[in-house]
Amino acid sequence: MNDRIIAACDGAAKGNPGPAAWAYVVADGTGAPQRWQAGPLGRNTNNVGELTALEQLLTATDPGVPLEVRLDSTYTRDAVTKWLKGWKRNGWKTAAGKPVANQELIQRIDALLEGRDVTFVYVPAHQVDGDPLNAIADKAASDAARTQEAAGGDATDLPVPDPAASSGPARPRRAASSASPAAAKRRPSGGSGGSGGAPTLSARFPGTCPCTRPYGKGDRITKVGGSWGHPECAAAHA
Repeated sequence: MNDRIIAACDGAAKGNPGPAAWAYVVADGTGAPQRWQAGPLGRNTNNVGELTALEQLLTATDPGVPLEVRLDSTYTRDAVTKWLKGWKRNGWKTAAGKPVANQELIQRIDALLEGRDVTFVYVPAHQVDGDPLNAIADKAASDAARTQEAAGGDATDLPVPDPAASSGPARPRRAASSASPAAAKRRPSGGSGGSGGAPTLSARFPGTCPCTRPYGKGDRITKVGGSWGHPECAAAHA
């Protein structure tokens, strides 16, 4: 009997919005991949792909077994571990009084998480020697977004991730992207947040997003309320 399931989930959108898809890969307690699944979402956003991937993963795993979910979407992680309680308390409105984006998806995820032992682990995407499960899920989602065809299999036919691109010496990354991934435990039962459509630019100086997480020089940022911060946090202050 398994004492833990390790899994990764990811979404993709070619254009954001554009042809989109979701994917997950399920491993055993040692991290060895066992099975994977991916599905198309037509024209949609990356956040919908990320959330759908988590919904599908939770549906496809035993709720009685502790689950570790690896993902490269801070929006998805924070939506279910930080912001959800506040959204529910505010009648599914953001801090600015606007409807929460992707509400129905998040409500379904909330129901699937009820009473489960789930830990979320953030892993940076597209890293040389990065998390192998995340790389498989990323490749499966990207392929499904491109072909708009469902796919799946077991350990014998896993998607082969593309090599992580190297563009010369890497600049130092902010602490949130360091080798030690940040984990968040699902609380049985909060904030606000989302992804806006505002233009992004490359930060000229390091700073701190209103969500309290830092960003580094060169990272993509956008207007978040009256300040600057992560694009995925923009909708929370829209």
